[in-house]
Amino acid sequence: MTANVQRAFVLSLLVLLMAGTRINHFAPIPDASWAVFFIGGFYLRNWTRWAFPLLMALAVVIDWAVIRSQGMDFWGHYCVSAGYWALVPAHFAMWAGGMLLRRSYTGASWRALGLFAATLVGSVVVCHLFAQGGFYWTSDFVAEPTVAGWFKNYTDWLLPYMRTATMYAGAAALVQVAVEAFGRQSATGRIAH
Repeated sequence: MTANVQRAFVLSLLVLLMAGTRINHFAPIPDASWAVFFIGGFYLRNWTRWAFPLLMALAVVIDWAVIRSQGMDFWGHYCVSAGYWALVPAHFAMWAGGMLLRRSYTGASWRALGLFAATLVGSVVVCHLFAQGGFYWTSDFVAEPTVAGWFKNYTDWLLPYMRTATMYAGAAALVQVAVEAFGRQSATGRIAH
């Protein structure tokens, strides 16, 4: 399988994952969007110029479709404010974290696990700064924004978003480790014959 075919397969899976989970941010199945961008940065860094904008556009289209299906105006929805556009640098923070991890990734190891944890945590912290900060500081729903109020809101929501991103990115990491192990086992079997 060529690298481009593998990337196309990964991109297809990421599109399906985002479409299947972003439909309702508070559904029993949590929104995988942040992890999608992190995973995308890891696997699709050579396609960043068009894969990131494609996934970003998909996120907006899904949000628009969900809000419109509820009979609401997109720009009048609670979650949409001028800060909605802060999702672009927020999601790119996740993408950049995935790219950073890929640049130093040499295969499954304890070192790689530590790098994975550090880049994922750092990416979520920065992503949340943009996403939550964009909403908090520009939304009409926050009557009197204060630094203390922003900090409380930021810390209240950071761990739930961290947990969700870790769940999906961790599952992708386990698949990566399994594929590497299978590849090594297959190569050893071919050498033995």
